[in-house]
Formats: sequence, structure tokens, C-alpha cells
Amino acid sequence: MIYKILSSGEWEQAQAAGHFAGTAMDHQSGFIHLSAADQVVETAQRFFAGVTGLTVLAVDPDRLGDALRWEVSRGGALFPHLYAVLPVDAVVAAHPLPADRPAADAVAELLG
Repeated sequence: MIYKILSSGEWEQAQAAGHFAGTAMDHQSGFIHLSAADQVVETAQRFFAGVTGLTVLAVDPDRLGDALRWEVSRGGALFPHLYAVLPVDAVVAAHPLPADRPAADAVAELLG
């Protein structure tokens, strides 16, 4: 699995549209930022500290085709980047994060 952290409102809009077109940061980069299981907690720490109303999507990379590329990013690690919209049917689970805990802690607990 690979993961996407987004606002719960963005996830609701994606479900209605049948796809997720990306966050403002994704649009700025030209691709949808995703994280591998061993990267998503740090992503939550770096970009979502103090943010509430979040959902973590578990995405099946096999459903994304050639639009998914693993590219060098933070610290020289390979990160999954999606150069297309994220179809809702590629999402195998959506986990709302509790608002009373830091996002990184909630994600770490979620992934066990």
C-alpha cells in the first residue's frame, strides 16, 4: 500500500467526483504526492503538524498504472508520485484521523 494524507473535506469531494485531483501543493508540484508505509509518519510530522480534520487514504499502487512513478525526493528516498488524478476505486481504505491527537501519532498507530 501507499498513502495519501488529505483533508476530510477533500476526500468527501473526491468521493463525489469519483477521483481526487490533488491538493494545492500537489497542483504546484505537477503531481499527487503519496508516501510509502515507511514514509507516511514523517510526512504527517512535516506537513500536517497541528492540522485537524484529516483522512489517510490507503491506495493500491497496482491500480494506478504507468502514471505512478517512484522518484527521488526528501533525503534521497524514492517517493511515489502520481501524474494523473487518483481514482477513488484505487483507494482501498480511508481512515479519518482523530482531532485530539497529533496526526503523526495517529498515523503511526493506524499502521501499527
